[in-house]
Amino acid sequence: MDLIAQLEAEQIAALGKEIPDFKSGDTIRVGYKVTEGTRTRVQMYEGVCISRKNGKGIAGTFTVRKISFGEGVERVFPLYSTNIDSIEVVRRGRVRRAKMYYLRSRRGKSARIAEDTNYKAPKGANA
Repeated sequence: MDLIAQLEAEQIAALGKEIPDFKSGDTIRVGYKVTEGTRTRVQMYEGVCISRKNGKGIAGTFTVRKISFGEGVERVFPLYSTNIDSIEVVRRGRVRRAKMYYLRSRRGKSARIAEDTNYKAPKGANA
């Protein structure tokens, strides 16, 4: 393992976060810490993960898209952000793409993603 990957692995271990195994097409629920004045609360953001970038590294991000009041809303979350309280996989999607950007132009039934009922976690996955 090269030096940079070793440093990244140490930083991820120091954070001690448990990231579930998810990919694009999965519906996930992200608990995000929101600070309002002096109070901090956890706000749940549930939607379809349409992309993951930079893999499982410390700089990894994922984009979640949801429809809110008839308008599409996308949010990019850093994978190892201190503001993320929890990530929970609601349902697994059966997709053939790594990036689901085509969902931006789809509405209604054409934007649906089939559920993957016989999902097997890859070897070495912690979830």
